[in-house]
Amino acid sequence: MRTTLDLPDDLLRQLKAQAALEGTTLKQLVLTLVERGLNAPARTHPETARSALPTLALHKPLLANDFSNAGLFGALDD
Repeated sequence: MRTTLDLPDDLLRQLKAQAALEGTTLKQLVLTLVERGLNAPARTHPETARSALPTLALHKPLLANDFSNAGLFGALDD
């Protein structure tokens, strides 16, 4: 099946150079790279690997009017 891809010029130059270095065609290189990407194991991030959200330790509870930018920045200064 034929399809059209719009690739940035610099990416196309890179692909052409890699194909030339490997002694293959651009078509075959792109096919190989797409297949490799599709067959790669899915990237999953276990819950333990996630970055923790930043926390804010307060010495007093936040009030409803503290949820403004000024209130939150003031809490950081405490």
